[in-house]
Amino acid sequence: MEVLYLDRLFAVNLLIDYCVLLAAARVCGVVLRRGRYALAALVGAAYASVLVLPGCGWLGSGWMKLALGVLLSLIAFGGEPELWRCTAVFFAVAALFGGAVYAATLLAGGDPLRGTLMPLPWRVFALAFGVSYAAVSLVFCRRMRRAAREIRPVTVTVGGRTARLQGLRDSGNDLHDPVTLLPAAVADRAALTEQLGLPALPDDPAEAITVLCGRGIKARLLPYRGLGAAGLLPAFRPDRAAVDGREEALLIALSPAPLREPGCQILLPAASEETLSAALSRR
Repeated sequence: MEVLYLDRLFAVNLLIDYCVLLAAARVCGVVLRRGRYALAALVGAAYASVLVLPGCGWLGSGWMKLALGVLLSLIAFGGEPELWRCTAVFFAVAALFGGAVYAATLLAGGDPLRGTLMPLPWRVFALAFGVSYAAVSLVFCRRMRRAAREIRPVTVTVGGRTARLQGLRDSGNDLHDPVTLLPAAVADRAALTEQLGLPALPDDPAEAITVLCGRGIKARLLPYRGLGAAGLLPAFRPDRAAVDGREEALLIALSPAPLREPGCQILLPAASEETLSAALSRR
């Protein structure tokens, strides 16, 4: 007779579900929300624990498992601009991980058709998870790179006036305020000031800051370095900035020269989760 310990079953499924959700989020390149992933993993672990109780076998049907997967995805990724892609990647990681564990169970002499996880060594689980993550990353990486290069609508609101720009997410843009840690987008100065009704700004960054502050705009100087050049850029905190209709905490740095990317008027930052979290905590 096989003996199952609910506490161990719950803990194993909690860890697996969390790792699968986290892997899906990293593959999709979304801002990580670990609390939501932990909540979804708790729901998944509770389901796995209830499933082995007497009289609850009907919960193991294919439709119930599919519904659970959709529920976990909604808990973890609800509100993401591309929820469908996050859900697809989540199912792909879960399927590959399940297949890898199935194969490892067979190699270890177990019977995976019994429907329970036999006590495989943790290194086997780690290897199965690593293989699954690498395989899904290879499949989706091209789609991710293309999505990252897509032009996105950006709105910047200052003093009741709104500028509508074409933005591009730049993975190499790590410009940020060293004090508040807020990430900064780099905008075409002429295009932005024209739409916001601001006067032409002088080339000198300090003088540009003076003009912006004279208009009641909270401006500052940001140090930058890139492509062998270094200096200061005038920047300000808008009343509101939104990318694809989703508000983001951003500074707007003004480039004196037009941006090199064709059809792009503002380069969006590629801020990490830690930078965004630290910046939001200082707002």
